[in-house]
Amino acid sequence: MSKIKAVFFDQDGVIIDTERDGHRVAFNMTFKEFGFTDEWSVEYYHELLQVAGGKERMKHHAKTKGFSKPIPDGELDDLVKEMHKRKTALFVELIETGKLPLRPGVHRMMNEALEAGLKVAVCTTSNEKAAKAVTEKVLSDIKFDIVLAGDVVSKKKPDPEIYNMALFKLSLQPDEVIVFEDSRNGVLAANAAGLNIIVTTNGYTEKEDVNDGDIIVTCLGDPAGEKGEMRKGNVNGFDGVLHLDQLMDHFSK
Repeated sequence: MSKIKAVFFDQDGVIIDTERDGHRVAFNMTFKEFGFTDEWSVEYYHELLQVAGGKERMKHHAKTKGFSKPIPDGELDDLVKEMHKRKTALFVELIETGKLPLRPGVHRMMNEALEAGLKVAVCTTSNEKAAKAVTEKVLSDIKFDIVLAGDVVSKKKPDPEIYNMALFKLSLQPDEVIVFEDSRNGVLAANAAGLNIIVTTNGYTEKEDVNDGDIIVTCLGDPAGEKGEMRKGNVNGFDGVLHLDQLMDHFSK
């Protein structure tokens, strides 16, 4: 096993628990602005999360349930693009106003990686503007080596393309990377890319099949805050707070 040289982070659900109270809320606000009465419930949005990408979810909704007013087939793509642009702006506002805090341990883990001289990357299918709101504002003190977001790849998770691109751009081998994911699609993508996988589940993904992850915890944990519970794996010294040196030791054996 090679020495760990980098950590990759998914964004939504890993860095910030954005799905339920961020993206879903922004989608519903957008639908209302565009004259639709559609409102995605917490339960229904969980179903939609099995479809990767916001624009793809709207198209899936249109084709399976249909919006509250008919949309001609030839106009769907343009309308979805327009609504997604507005949804992203609303989502960014939610982040910038501090309504969506970082998940426990994320900021600490990133700092530990920087202090250890590791490369730090974000690999997300979230819109580029949304990713920048997180990496450049909420996490402005963290120096990221690369941020891959949105439509930078042709195939979204569970396809490994975004992780393969990050490996190529940073000249890394798969076993030199620890990735933090939260969902089945993310784990499938990371596994296909051959990465070492830490799963930090959340309310939406705790019941998903993420067993391909090497280590599964409820969160990374903070010494003075919320502690994590380990669902899979055996990390020496784990006491509710997962540290980078523990992971580097675990994956370098």
